[in-house]
Amino acid sequence: MPVMEKWTDQRVEDIVAHLLRTGVLLSAAVVLCGAVIYLARHGHELADYRMFRGEPTDLRSISGIIGNAVGLRGRGIIQLGLLLLIATPVARVAFAVFGFAAEHDRMYVVFTLIVLAVLLYSLTLSS
Repeated sequence: MPVMEKWTDQRVEDIVAHLLRTGVLLSAAVVLCGAVIYLARHGHELADYRMFRGEPTDLRSISGIIGNAVGLRGRGIIQLGLLLLIATPVARVAFAVFGFAAEHDRMYVVFTLIVLAVLLYSLTLSS
């Protein structure tokens, strides 16, 4: 029967460090793949700087970004990588709730849940 390690501050910090490192590296790899695809398809086009064109509307929602990424469109894959980068610190805070709960530190669980609620509110409901 495997022995469960005790949850300590050091163990939580180590897991958080791996989580952050993995999230940043994964998002960088996804952005790089999207950039390669985008440049392979559009690298020969001349840029027109006289008129600003923002992101297409289908790249302004999560479902649109995922649809573009699944369709192997470079801009959609780049946007997906940026979403992963934004999700990395949110995942860190969510894991911190779990880590503090495993350490039976109720005060920090409450504070971290408040921070997580503010993060999620700012990402989803604010405009």
